[in-house]
Amino acid sequence: MIRKMGVVWHLRLRMAEKGMFQTSALVPLLAERGVHLSREQVFRLVTQPPQRLSVDTLAALCDILNCQPNDLLEVKVVNAEIRKTSGEAAPAQPRARHTTVRRPDLT
Repeated sequence: MIRKMGVVWHLRLRMAEKGMFQTSALVPLLAERGVHLSREQVFRLVTQPPQRLSVDTLAALCDILNCQPNDLLEVKVVNAEIRKTSGEAAPAQPRARHTTVRRPDLT
């Protein structure tokens, strides 16, 4: 069985719970903890689930928001493929259709 995992990113929610509504408010707070990100990078960090996240950044966010990593990240299965076992019918697959293109007679 193949399972594709993804995360739900709760940074914006945790910020709102602390009364932080401007993404730019994180810039100086992160810098105080040795994490130097541009305003654009912080905006993307808040508004999109990060593909990569340094442990230093995660630790700084947890310190700023007084939370644990699992308060920011929720791991979920985003796509599951079911393996066929013997005796079970395979899931119906769409069949390819052959198409014939006919041109009008040009004579």
